[in-house]
Amino acid sequence: MNVQTNIKSPSTVPLRRGSEIFYPESDGEPMAETDFHAKLLTDLRIALEIFFADREDVYVTGNIMFYYAEGEPKEVVSPDVMVCFGIPKGNRRSYKTWEENDVVPSVVIEISSLGTWKKDRVEKRMLYEMLGVKEYFIFNPLDLKLEFPFQAFRLKNGEFDSVKIENQRVKSEVLDLELVVKGKTLRLYNPATNEFLKTTEELAETVGELSQENSALKTEIERLKKLLENK
Repeated sequence: MNVQTNIKSPSTVPLRRGSEIFYPESDGEPMAETDFHAKLLTDLRIALEIFFADREDVYVTGNIMFYYAEGEPKEVVSPDVMVCFGIPKGNRRSYKTWEENDVVPSVVIEISSLGTWKKDRVEKRMLYEMLGVKEYFIFNPLDLKLEFPFQAFRLKNGEFDSVKIENQRVKSEVLDLELVVKGKTLRLYNPATNEFLKTTEELAETVGELSQENSALKTEIERLKKLLENK
């Protein structure tokens, strides 16, 4: 959502703290423009974290300061959701490619708005293409009257090709998932299980149901123990 993107410029003066170059951990902007955007970003990120939970070499994050040019702290972007392959999981204060074996995100998802739509479609698309991001998805949940509120791009020969979206869904070859527009939200669908990845609300419901089942099971076990003791 945050739109601080800069193409590398030799005239940029690095930010410094003493003799060291300073890389800010925040751009001072809110995580998302609306509660609706914030919830969608969280749902997508958590769903992907759970989906790749067994992969130690997949790092999922979002709204982190992503620095792609060492020594140039103004060369930064903050993707809404990004998925990196070939690096370990773990909490990071910011993401610097030179500290991550030059790994750039393989997939980026931007949840756009009227105010960021042009920048997401033009400037960020050019930047992610230059960096070598394999797949780029843009979704504008609150302006569905746009001709193409959901767009997908795949890197081919160093350039982004537009990917055709059919029936409001598109396959991510990198994630092995489908991205599906459902009303004003974007869902992740697993074709291997024929199920959508759960949202945070659905996860909470599942936990509640399991807790109730566990409580009922404990009650039944105690009842059976008492019956056995009385014999």
